[in-house]
Amino acid sequence: MSLWEIIGTVLGVVGVALMIRQNIWGWPVGLVQVAVYAWVFYDVKLYSDALLQICFFVIQGYGWAHWLRGAHRAATSTLPVTRLPASALLLWAIGGGLITFAWGTLMHRTTDAALPYWDAFILVFSLLAQWWQARKHLECWGGWVIVNTVAIGVYWAKDLQLTAGLYGIFWLMALWGWREWQRSMTGVTP
Repeated sequence: MSLWEIIGTVLGVVGVALMIRQNIWGWPVGLVQVAVYAWVFYDVKLYSDALLQICFFVIQGYGWAHWLRGAHRAATSTLPVTRLPASALLLWAIGGGLITFAWGTLMHRTTDAALPYWDAFILVFSLLAQWWQARKHLECWGGWVIVNTVAIGVYWAKDLQLTAGLYGIFWLMALWGWREWQRSMTGVTP
């Protein structure tokens, strides 16, 4: 456990808690958190996870801008939560599975990556969940539950117990976020 892992863990909990509350400050906290974790994952040869943090950085910036623009256009003070159609969700899942297999195969054949297919799964499906979160789709939270379940095992196997614990917290927070965003869709104040 390194100081960077501790800092990333604390920022991760704060950032997700802000996101659950649909607080715009979750985005800048997330930007710092993913920058820290890019280094942590690179250091333990989880290259797909390190790359994921860079992608998260870009999507975090987009999400921050999208939420700001959406709040200015919406009649309320926040961008509303929406749902993905079932057909779109199925297409995203199939595409994600195919990309996971392709990326895992590439990482397995061309690098010394640890757990390349599981790492690829975390990369691809985290990007999907993060994109859905930036677009404020309720399904992002279900995506996070699945990703966090896999991530806990991978990080524990790589001796990142604090990070595995963080993803255990993220797993619980994803359930909380799902409930809160669902409530906001039905007009119940979170």
